[in-house]
Amino acid sequence: MSPAKILVVEDSPINMELVTDLLEVNGYEVLQATAAQEGIDLAVQAQPHLILMDIQLPGMDGLTAIRLLKEDPRTSQIPVVALTAHAMVGDQEKAEQAGCDGYLTKPIDTRMFPKFVESIVKSDQHV
Repeated sequence: MSPAKILVVEDSPINMELVTDLLEVNGYEVLQATAAQEGIDLAVQAQPHLILMDIQLPGMDGLTAIRLLKEDPRTSQIPVVALTAHAMVGDQEKAEQAGCDGYLTKPIDTRMFPKFVESIVKSDQHV
């Protein structure tokens, strides 16, 4: 069985490297995008098992991108988890209203993160 593909949409090189390293060491194939539109295009093309979407992106923000992904029949079934460094009261609700399947705050917990990703990828494969 081929490894699960995970699309990471993140504009911070440091965060991208950390998330990519954590995913790759746990056996995932990682696709990278640094802007929302690039992430949307890659999601349509590659059909990843999971999308990790930064909320604060240049140009189109992550919540708008998530709404577009969830409205598109080609990507609506792909689980999307919001990643944000700006965890304010109400942000998780906004992410859920946009269609997020999960919500993680940065800095990410490097011990918990792989287990969280695995739980979403495994539940998605039983659909």
